[in-house]
Amino acid sequence: MSADVRGCSGSVREKLPPEIRSVFARISLFLVCLLSSTAQAEKPNILFIAIDDQNDWIGHLGGHPLAKTPHLDALAERGTTFLNAHCNAPLCNPSRTSLLIGLRPTTTGIYGLSPWFRTVPGFEDRVSLPQHFAAAGYETLAVGKIFHTGSGAPGAAGKGKGKGKANQGATAPEGPVEFQVRGPNPAVGVKPSKKLIPPAPMGDHPAMDWGVFPHKDEDKGDYQVASWAIEKIEASQPDKPFFLATGFFLPHVPCYATQKWFDLYPDDDSVLPGIKRDDRDDTPRFSWYLHWSLPEPRLKWVEENQQWRNLVRSYLACTSFVDAQIGRVLDALEKKGIADNTIVVVWGDHGWHLGEKGITGKNTLWDRGTKVPLIFAGPGVSGGQRCTQPAELMDIYPTLIELAGVATRDDLEGLSLVPQLREAATKRERPAITSHNQGNHGVRSENWRYIRYADGSEELYDMRKDPQEWTNLASDPAFAEVIAEHKKWLPKVDLPPAPNSASRVLTYDAATDEAIWEGVTVKRGDPIPE
Repeated sequence: MSADVRGCSGSVREKLPPEIRSVFARISLFLVCLLSSTAQAEKPNILFIAIDDQNDWIGHLGGHPLAKTPHLDALAERGTTFLNAHCNAPLCNPSRTSLLIGLRPTTTGIYGLSPWFRTVPGFEDRVSLPQHFAAAGYETLAVGKIFHTGSGAPGAAGKGKGKGKANQGATAPEGPVEFQVRGPNPAVGVKPSKKLIPPAPMGDHPAMDWGVFPHKDEDKGDYQVASWAIEKIEASQPDKPFFLATGFFLPHVPCYATQKWFDLYPDDDSVLPGIKRDDRDDTPRFSWYLHWSLPEPRLKWVEENQQWRNLVRSYLACTSFVDAQIGRVLDALEKKGIADNTIVVVWGDHGWHLGEKGITGKNTLWDRGTKVPLIFAGPGVSGGQRCTQPAELMDIYPTLIELAGVATRDDLEGLSLVPQLREAATKRERPAITSHNQGNHGVRSENWRYIRYADGSEELYDMRKDPQEWTNLASDPAFAEVIAEHKKWLPKVDLPPAPNSASRVLTYDAATDEAIWEGVTVKRGDPIPE
């Protein structure tokens, strides 16, 4: 505050009697607090919504013609939706870490479900997105799955069932607190007494399950997540802006739904996605290495066990259920009267295959594995926009900084999307880049997808003519210039896996032409696991 605002200069104040100086001090403190409160009240709230394993099977995105998501569709109409948004890694931990600390997986070496980023040398004190907003005066709250392990480090407080209590100031074993207030992370919630599907191959993982069984929506973890978020919105104060992160578990497996959501989708083959039976004939063998041996079954197994339709209906039903929970949270903003001063961003952490390319699950560099919903609405965002420019989840961090008007950072690898939020047609030069383990990268521009694997094999798809990526053009000399243009965007920094990396980690030794998948050597002649 300037001397003029304080009413007199420091030298003049020193000549005043002590009681007068005391009055001036109290007035100055009052004005500082008043101006600070006014500034805080003018800051927009942020509602930060994550959906686990959510691909583009969202109504307005058109990924599946039958998808019913009225609340997300209405939010997109109120704001800007990105039709060409992609994760920076097609797996939960590296994708969420990249988004929340603003760095590529190739910069950190975090590619697997482990490690927690604060255990990686050089990133112990990295300022995460919620920490940055806490430093700007926001109350930061989280419920459900935000980081891979919930609202913070493995073992951090906030997990468990029920509504959970605010947990302020606690320190997680692996480092500082990410959120000031942490709610429960109930995951899927209620489960059937035994699995609903036959034993799945490659280990019969307990998460490999889906379908309908008698239970109530209120017993589901995501219903509890929404309820906790609603309570915090209702209790929010106008003089304290909030950053409320709300993470939904479904449609992640096990994806159970109640009957009413299942009944939204027909019990016939019209619900199945389009596939090409020989789709993998023109993809490199190395593409299999990215999902060599995983709990998620192949298309062959779900067909042979009459589970394909059941899985697809379960995924769609859970997507519609989560949409309804998001609707409940958005309604709470309206009822509180703060919707107009709240920036809402909704994102999925990566895509999910449901038979396309002969597999189910994630861990691929095709659109089905990388493309996600990304919707912004609220102050500073133009309404009714559909943007086809490539966007990355890593762009969320700098975008929220600019929209909220908080201190900028010069150590983020993402680029602000504010130009597109104002005018969707604004061009972006940089494509979206997805990496899955060292040396494997997908480059997605507005019209093309280019993939390069660690052994040098390649794929190229014309997304205008071939949106399902059925025809690999990489071997056609006519497209050499297109490949060269996309190849220049491959990450210049491409670190090997960080210390203590585990789960879905792949390395490649060019000298022996051997890959190591989760500690097991894979040779060229080895049969592809089924």
